[in-house]
Amino acid sequence: MSVTWEAPGGWEGLGWEPLAPGVGRLRLPVWDCTVGLVAGPEGALLVDAGSSVAEGTRIRQEAEELLGAAAPATGPAGAERRITHVALTHPHFDHVLGACVFAGADTFAAVGSGALLTSDEGRQALRADAVANGLAAEVAEGAADLLTAPRHEVYDDHVVDLGGGVRPVLANVGPGHTAHDLAVLVPGPRPVVFCGDLVEESGEPQAGPDAVTSRWAAALTRLLELGGEDALYVPGHGAVVDAAFVRRQRAELSRRFGTAW
Repeated sequence: MSVTWEAPGGWEGLGWEPLAPGVGRLRLPVWDCTVGLVAGPEGALLVDAGSSVAEGTRIRQEAEELLGAAAPATGPAGAERRITHVALTHPHFDHVLGACVFAGADTFAAVGSGALLTSDEGRQALRADAVANGLAAEVAEGAADLLTAPRHEVYDDHVVDLGGGVRPVLANVGPGHTAHDLAVLVPGPRPVVFCGDLVEESGEPQAGPDAVTSRWAAALTRLLELGGEDALYVPGHGAVVDAAFVRRQRAELSRRFGTAW
């Protein structure tokens, strides 16, 4: 029996912001961190995973409610109403510490991320950063201990096929905010680009000790090439912006760090 797949609705009822058919994002409390969701008839991609096991659990519950995972499958279109893929935009605590909740999903990150997420030194840095920013020490430690390496490390571009022509592109666009920055392009009449913290709207972009400031402006040029002039650009923190905002932020970063793009 043929079943016509329909993009999930009801985003606003759970506090999610719809961006395009089957594409939305959630702004998390405390650090105003974004997670994204891209739904297709054969799977769904989550962009980032939150700052703790509890936050990851909440994200999964809400995402699967949106996807209709709790409802009995009525045919092929209902068979994969769950999170099947997770893309981690960069290895900072507020984006990755909820990832263990999605252990059954295919996980992706920029090349080199795996060692940072699973080495003793990397986990200690994640814990320390989380605690310094207000996460309870026991929460940070428990989540960091449960982290595993992403199953796939992205060197350049990688297409994820979610069925029905829904084919988001995972693009290694960094370094910039970190040495391991991954963006997600969702093609469509108005493309959507999940930027991670390469772009921030709710405050000045944060350049920590792991930032590669000499390459950050160039990473934004790659983002603009990826999405184009008409795309919606979804920052890691803050409201959705347009290409003009990204260009302005690129110019500001270039002045701030004395680099070209």
